[in-house]
Amino acid sequence: MAEPATQFPYVSSSAGGGSSEPGGRDAKGAGSPQSCADSFVSSSQPVSLFSTSQVRDLVFWRDVKKTGLVFSTTLILLLSLAAFSVISVVSYLILALLSVTISFRVYKSVIQAVQKSEEGHPFKAYLDRDITLSSETFHNYMSAAMVHINHGLKLVTRLFLVEDLVDSLKLAVVMWLMTYVGAIFNGITLLILAELLGFSMPVVYEKYKTQIDHYVGIGRDQIKTVVTKIQAKVPGVVKKKPE
Repeated sequence: MAEPATQFPYVSSSAGGGSSEPGGRDAKGAGSPQSCADSFVSSSQPVSLFSTSQVRDLVFWRDVKKTGLVFSTTLILLLSLAAFSVISVVSYLILALLSVTISFRVYKSVIQAVQKSEEGHPFKAYLDRDITLSSETFHNYMSAAMVHINHGLKLVTRLFLVEDLVDSLKLAVVMWLMTYVGAIFNGITLLILAELLGFSMPVVYEKYKTQIDHYVGIGRDQIKTVVTKIQAKVPGVVKKKPE
């Protein structure tokens, strides 16, 4: 069953969202960008900006222009955060956005004055749009977040109170390795590396899937063998039942 957080808030006509005209077009224009935006704002179900399929298409470079735009924008942002403080980066971003909107507003005002037209405010359609968050939508978001929070609290309790000795030892080893990683890289550098890997490794894996799966399987078997030996020799280890 798909999780609610990964559902995109568009309702097709086949699901009872409205009558359809011949040719697959909805009679009320449900497929238009305006109706899609209104559906996103007014939806009472927890939604996310990207569904699982969209993220997959993004990291696998299905649409080169879209992926290139997202990749370059986020990489520039991370590089800016590495070079400047967060306050400076946020301030420059807001100034850049304001420069664009103010310039466009002044430009449209001059054009309207010269042409003596009465088009009105250039952003009126966006200003009139209802972007308020209903209490039902807020509670749905909070309910979805509470599921993950409770799961995280249970996992933390299980690891730190050593419900399973092997799992707690794994966490200790990972944290010990992270101390060496933290001595070499800072958080922003790790995020930059994570983005580079996130946008490159899926393509490499898709191209060399058979070879990678073979070596990953060998490594997984070796790890299982070591864990089994540890469980057999260390007293008090809770052995997991095979699923």
